[in-house]
Amino acid sequence: MSKVKILLVEDHMVVRNGIKLLLESQEDFVVIGEASDGNEALQLLSNELLPEIILTDISMDHMDGMELLRVIKAKYPSIKVVILSMLNQIHYVIEGFEHGLSGYLLKNVDYNELLFGLNHVANGGKYMSEEISMALLDQVISGENYTDLPNRSLPDFDISDRELEVLKLIADGFTNMEIADKIFLSKRTIEGHRQSLIEKMNVKNTAELVKVAFQSGILK
Repeated sequence: MSKVKILLVEDHMVVRNGIKLLLESQEDFVVIGEASDGNEALQLLSNELLPEIILTDISMDHMDGMELLRVIKAKYPSIKVVILSMLNQIHYVIEGFEHGLSGYLLKNVDYNELLFGLNHVANGGKYMSEEISMALLDQVISGENYTDLPNRSLPDFDISDRELEVLKLIADGFTNMEIADKIFLSKRTIEGHRQSLIEKMNVKNTAELVKVAFQSGILK
């Protein structure tokens, strides 16, 4: 039986190397390429690299995993895309599957679940890690959904352009220090923007802040 060909897209080399070693220790998989962001992955594909599965992170510079997914499904619809991320926000899962994602796994899954999920996708199925599945189930049971709030615009919350920039980075899972480094502000300033957003949007914490931002249409 031929091995499943995988392209790894991950900006942390240590993580990428670890995943590569795991996959190549298995009889079913072979890693045929590596990239540190979506742009590099597309360059490899344009040079006639033909993986069956792309295993990608979400948060990467230059082109993130969600943008890569959209391009792949438009240009290379036969390639299956699986996200492996630290980000467990449900909106990423929903957005991904809406755009043709084949699997969503969290980086805290054990090796057996990662291998099972990739095998399931390789055989034509779709897969979500257990933690994501349970979160979605909880949402269904509670009757919660992402259309509960009326659409509201930035002026309704009086959010500045800078606060919106910070909000987008918060939603991408970056810490205060990481955001400060990205937009050249102090950590204390970022903390102030985060607290201001929480107060303006009348929420209790960062998780609720991101949730309401997507519910209200501020973030898409």
